[in-house]
Amino acid sequence: MRRKYFLLVTSRTILILTFSFLETLAFAQLKDGAEKVNSFGGFVTATNNGISLIPTFSLGKPAVLFGMNVGRKLTFEPEFRFSMEGKPWVFIFWWRYKFIYTEKVHLTAGINPSMRFVTVPIITNGVTNEVIVINRNIALDLSPNYYLTKNISIGMYYLKSHSLQKNTIQNTDFITINSEFSHIKLIKRFYLKFKPQFYFLKMDDRHGFYFTSRQTLAMQDFPVSIESVINKEIDANILGSKNFVWNISLIYSYGKKYVERKL
Repeated sequence: MRRKYFLLVTSRTILILTFSFLETLAFAQLKDGAEKVNSFGGFVTATNNGISLIPTFSLGKPAVLFGMNVGRKLTFEPEFRFSMEGKPWVFIFWWRYKFIYTEKVHLTAGINPSMRFVTVPIITNGVTNEVIVINRNIALDLSPNYYLTKNISIGMYYLKSHSLQKNTIQNTDFITINSEFSHIKLIKRFYLKFKPQFYFLKMDDRHGFYFTSRQTLAMQDFPVSIESVINKEIDANILGSKNFVWNISLIYSYGKKYVERKL
């Protein structure tokens, strides 16, 4: 029953987004002579529990994340995640392209090679030592979003990942239906961002359904924000999946935009 309901909601959302894309596709391209805006930015995050891109999985301990993005329509977005002990956790090297980026519709696609670092015990001459093993992956993603208003959007996200190692999960499919409320005014300069989503996860022959939400408390023109992620399992048989995951994070964000003008 849950699967049929999820597929029904997914199909209706796809139809809404498809018609929205067709309606605005003619306005997606920049006019000749328009200003070209390049951006450069990034973030530093400290959290009590490092949560993965697929939020049912977590590091289970405090972590620090470093990320940046640079480019215009084609952007490079590397991200480096470490435990607070200084051990590497995940390195991700996203390349993303903005196929459509209008006031109403955003459509981006990306590809990344990534490395996940796993600590395993090795026994040599009766002595146990820890060795870090690198699992390499390659992933593709697609992210369509439709803006109902300036600060409210609905969308989907699809990630397809393949492991380059043979002794681990080979194929992962991660599909979400999400919405985002990006600027809920509170008092004075404070505002709240809220992004709830339902998602389906398939890892080889196992699958699951989940709900996750991201809440961010920020202040206008101030680079530091507080964010929390919660994740609840609805129905799953995936190994390593956790029934409930949460964290709280302190985030420092920075960014600049540069305009190219014709002389």
